[in-house]
Amino acid sequence: MNTNFSTTAIVFNHDGLGHADEALRHKLATNYLRTLLELGQRPQAILFYAAGVKLVAAGSPCLAELKELAAAGVPLIACRTCLDFYGLMDKVEAGEIGNMMRIVEAQARAGKVVTV
Repeated sequence: MNTNFSTTAIVFNHDGLGHADEALRHKLATNYLRTLLELGQRPQAILFYAAGVKLVAAGSPCLAELKELAAAGVPLIACRTCLDFYGLMDKVEAGEIGNMMRIVEAQARAGKVVTV
C-alpha cells in the first residue's frame, strides 16, 4: 500500500473532518493529523480556508498536532481573507498566514490534492 503523502497537499475547508457534530469533526481531525505523525507521513502542504482556518487558531483541538507537523517542515498555510472574516487574524497559533495565491500555488505544485 502506497501511503506516501510527500507530494500531496491536504485541504481543510471545514473546522474538522466531515459534516458531523462539532465534537466528532474535531476528534476526527485530531486523529487524522496524529495518524499522519505516527506513520511518519509529511504532506507537501496543509492548506486551510473557509471555516478550516479555525483549526490553526487559539482554541483549536488539533494545535499540538499541527505544530508538530510544522516543526517537521510541513507548510501550514491559512487564508488571510478567511481569518479576517472570522476575526482570527491575531489568534493564529500554527502555520503561516497566506493568501489564495499561495494556496493555489501549493495546490499546483502538489501531485495530488486531498480535501478532508
